[in-house]
Amino acid sequence: MSLADAEVDVLIVGGGPVGLTARALLERWGVRVSLVEKHGELSPFPRSRLVNVRSMEIYRGLGLAGAITAGAFAPEYGRIRFRDTLHDRDFATAAMVGINGPIPESPVTGVVSSQDRLEPTLLAAADAEMRFGAELVDLTEEADSVVAVLVDRRSGEETRVRARYVLAADGANSTVRQRLGIGTTGPGALAAVTTVVFDADLDGWCADQPAGVYFTAHGSFLPLYPEGGWAWLGPTPEDAEHTDWAGLVSRALGPGPDAGVRADVSRVQHWVMNAFVAERFRHGRILLAGDAAHAIPIVGGLGMNTGIADVHNLCWKLAGVLQGWAGPSLLDTYETERRPVAQRTLHQAVANSKLMFEAQSLRHEQLQSGEAAPERVELPWSDRYFAQLGLVLGAAYRSDAVLGDGALADGGTPPEPTDTGTGTDTGTDYVPTAEPGHRMPHLWLTPDRSTLDAFGEWFTLLTPDPAAWQQQATAPGLLRIERLPGEHADLCGLGPQGALLVRPDGHIGARWRDRAPSETALRHALTAIGGSPRSSP
Repeated sequence: MSLADAEVDVLIVGGGPVGLTARALLERWGVRVSLVEKHGELSPFPRSRLVNVRSMEIYRGLGLAGAITAGAFAPEYGRIRFRDTLHDRDFATAAMVGINGPIPESPVTGVVSSQDRLEPTLLAAADAEMRFGAELVDLTEEADSVVAVLVDRRSGEETRVRARYVLAADGANSTVRQRLGIGTTGPGALAAVTTVVFDADLDGWCADQPAGVYFTAHGSFLPLYPEGGWAWLGPTPEDAEHTDWAGLVSRALGPGPDAGVRADVSRVQHWVMNAFVAERFRHGRILLAGDAAHAIPIVGGLGMNTGIADVHNLCWKLAGVLQGWAGPSLLDTYETERRPVAQRTLHQAVANSKLMFEAQSLRHEQLQSGEAAPERVELPWSDRYFAQLGLVLGAAYRSDAVLGDGALADGGTPPEPTDTGTGTDTGTDYVPTAEPGHRMPHLWLTPDRSTLDAFGEWFTLLTPDPAAWQQQATAPGLLRIERLPGEHADLCGLGPQGALLVRPDGHIGARWRDRAPSETALRHALTAIGGSPRSSP
């Protein structure tokens, strides 16, 4: 059968949360997008279970935060608990800061919610084409496009799609990354893991001490949905094919008030816990995001959220290049900005895993010694360790899409961007800052409107004196000017006529501490951040 051509601006490969979020973001920008997913439906497995505070800020911008929160667990589930068996008392516990309650650094709160509960909300958030059961089998890069060959997994029919760009969000075993020959760096495969989804009446075991995850000596237990359902995660047995999963999970529950409870198993999934970062995030017109670009161990819930931040960084850049108000060089800043974040996140997640195992090992040694084990174990980290706000809210970008203070008075060479490193080394502490490159701090513009609510499919100029900058607003469709209340000016390092130019992804692109240095300063800054735009898309 002859191949039939279809044309789109962006072809997204992979229908998980990262691909679905990119589909919604690109549609908001007016980009023609098609998403293909090789499986016949959304994943039925819980997989990622934490939507962190930064992801919820992104979903607030898409108008989805309320729906996601409505289907999620209550804030008191934003905690991890360590126990010998599920029915035992905690021997250690830690809060998930930003999940277990509101924080002053953000207008939203993250949630514990399983991936299979999140994905339908993301799917419904856009009308762009979504093709299930379509597997990418070949890619050919041409001068101004990429040709993808797809196979319908039911009929075997081949179709061909020509796209201006391809966004690969097809997982840790990414077909796209492998076909491009892009290598990875990092520890690689850490463990073979099995997830068992089951039902059992465990309310008497955990109702008074809720948690998003219970780490035990016999695997981890995770409540799946507020209305019920559980998952068990543990090492994959050598003879997985003949394992009695219901019996294994029931034994792992341990003796308790409902001794002898039987787990009713509904799904079993074997998977590999990977830890790596791709050597490149871009190959011509093909860009990697999510697990295709970086596989992050699950401890701390950083993997999916890092991918969501990837596409939030990338989609406005793709839109700018496709629509002609930005130059192709803007896409170079995607890898420049996001790959260091992925490397720091990988380091943090591997450290999380080691410390988790250290806590369990310490408890195991106490029990094996025959001595009376204490009721509490001193954790090898502080309560702030799993906060990670510095990592998710404090990431600072250095690239050509970030201009230093006093940038571009007359269109000259931009100064080097400031990088204080605030919050990006330990991943725990976060100190809000309005330094260029950082996420704009959450500040209330009105009693119910955050600075973060001022950002969208446009650049935003925040200034105490909008009138002083109004004459420079030469791109009304791409720029909005917002008044920043005077009480916030000092925190942002601004004088009475200073201004912050905030990119569509909420990161500060430029800062003028006081009045505009020239009548064209703002226009030159927009041009510099976007690269040299083409005359047409």
